[in-house]
Amino acid sequence: MLWIKALHIVFIASWFAGLFYLPRIFVNLAMVSPGSVAERDRLLLMAHKLYRFMTLLAVPALALGVWLWMGYGIGRGPGQGWMHAKLAIVLLLMGYHHACGMMLRKFKDGTLQRSHVWFRWFNEIPVVLMLAAVILVVVKPF
Repeated sequence: MLWIKALHIVFIASWFAGLFYLPRIFVNLAMVSPGSVAERDRLLLMAHKLYRFMTLLAVPALALGVWLWMGYGIGRGPGQGWMHAKLAIVLLLMGYHHACGMMLRKFKDGTLQRSHVWFRWFNEIPVVLMLAAVILVVVKPF
C-alpha cells in the first residue's frame, strides 16, 4: 500500500501543477490585445495541451485515491469526518478542473469576457483547496 500512496502523492502533485498553471495562462489570455492573433493562438495551444495533460494526470490520482480509501477502510466509523470533508474537497477540485475546460472552450470560441484580475482570483481557488485537504489529511481535526 505504500507504493500506492507514493504514486497517489506524485499524481496529485502533478495534477495540482496543472491546476495552478492553467489559470495563469488564462490571465495572460485575458491580457492579450485584440490584434495579437499569434500570441493568442500560442497561449491557447499551450492551455489546450496542459489541460489534456492534467486530465491524464487526474485519472490515476483519483483512481489511486479510491484504491487507498478502499484498502485502508478510511472514512468508516467515528473520528473519520475529516475524510468526508476531504472527499468534498476532491469533488470541488474535479468541478474546478471541469470549469477550466469549459473556460478554455469559451476562450477558443472568443466568448469568454472576464478580466485578468478575475482570473488572478480564480487562480487562488486550488491553493485554498489544497491547503484545506492537506490540513485535513495530516491533522485529522474531526
